[in-house]
Amino acid sequence: MQRLPCVILVHHWVKWSNVDVTPDPQAANGPLVGIRVLDFTRVLSGPHCTRMLCDLGADVVKFESPEGDLTRYSAPRVNSIATYFAQQNTGKRSVSVDLAIDGAIEFVHELVRQADVLVENFRPDVMTRLGLGPKAMLELNPRLVYASINGYGSTGPWVNRRAYASVVGGESGFTAAQAEPLDRQPVNDPHSHADVYTGIETAYAIVAALFQRERTGKGQWINVSMAETMLYVNEHVHNHLYDGPIDPSWIRSFRTGEYPILQLADGSHVVISGHPAENGTFDMYVKALARPDLATDPRFADAQSRLLNTSELLEIIHEWAKSIPDFDTADEHLSEAGLAAGRLRTVTDIASTDWARERGAIVRVSDRGDGHIKIPNSPWHFSEAITGVRGEPRYRGEDNAEVVVDWLNLPQETLEALQNKGILISRVPELRKDVRDT
Repeated sequence: MQRLPCVILVHHWVKWSNVDVTPDPQAANGPLVGIRVLDFTRVLSGPHCTRMLCDLGADVVKFESPEGDLTRYSAPRVNSIATYFAQQNTGKRSVSVDLAIDGAIEFVHELVRQADVLVENFRPDVMTRLGLGPKAMLELNPRLVYASINGYGSTGPWVNRRAYASVVGGESGFTAAQAEPLDRQPVNDPHSHADVYTGIETAYAIVAALFQRERTGKGQWINVSMAETMLYVNEHVHNHLYDGPIDPSWIRSFRTGEYPILQLADGSHVVISGHPAENGTFDMYVKALARPDLATDPRFADAQSRLLNTSELLEIIHEWAKSIPDFDTADEHLSEAGLAAGRLRTVTDIASTDWARERGAIVRVSDRGDGHIKIPNSPWHFSEAITGVRGEPRYRGEDNAEVVVDWLNLPQETLEALQNKGILISRVPELRKDVRDT
């Protein structure tokens, strides 16, 4: 077992004029500076929540078992750092505790007494069985804000079901709805919406609970379920649940999945916001295409007829797009007509734009060698605070000694005893060369 020296933490904050995360101790004035967070989460929903708190300035200590967060084993990897792990956990301090060792739970209890927030995303009752459940922890520290993320909540008939984003997407109607516009077979979305959205909702709830604590002096338990979140963030739920009379001319709930994506003469694509059959929006398409004859075409006389003849209308719009040389020309026509349009880009494309550089949307964090890993920055720009990615991705248990000293102010002898008993463990590579794992 490797013993880590006690070192002083130096924060790294974003310089908005540069894509690199660089040291700036004087900039440590994020809105949540001074808030201590114990992060008992793994994979995505919890880690994204605590990444938000970290980017807002909180001191986040990520707890990991001897096996480590599952995402540490994902690819790409550089210097034993998985880029997936880096995106969600950069800036957090890493403590690795073997909770099966006698005395480990008592050690965690001492940290809980010093914490403001505890976040976990295990299945319900797991933390309680470990002796770290919300009731016990709030008795230890009545000012604690304890947040639990799980698939279907901590009550109800689905309480013990396993839940990952793809499963919850299926259960919540999200996946089925994505298949509707093109009348296609349902497929899993490549993005883990249920995880990320739930992380965001939980972070917001934590900040609200901290604000309430300022008035009441009391902490509380927050439980956020992925399934409820997916209903909450789905702007079309009202439409799916509507069971009243239907007007055949309605464009129900905007039907954004049917908005056109057009290929231009140079092979690029333009994405347009607005259903071409919709009243008012149709007139904008007529103007953009310079086709006043469409307004008097009986196939497109009103919204109902346009809906019945949508395929013919879209064919006309696609043919127009083929005559447009490039995006700038298309954008000019569409914008003058009042339609919002965007270029269809990859993530790599937008990351290389002047917009991304000016906004600091992508930052480079250390890969723990001589290179960098690119990750997205947080989207907030405060006038009176510095927020965003800081620090570097840490190896498992790399900050054991530092956290023990900073939070508990224990003597070196106690630290060594915790390490010798196997309560505190670490995995820090001996060599950190700028080589990519194979």
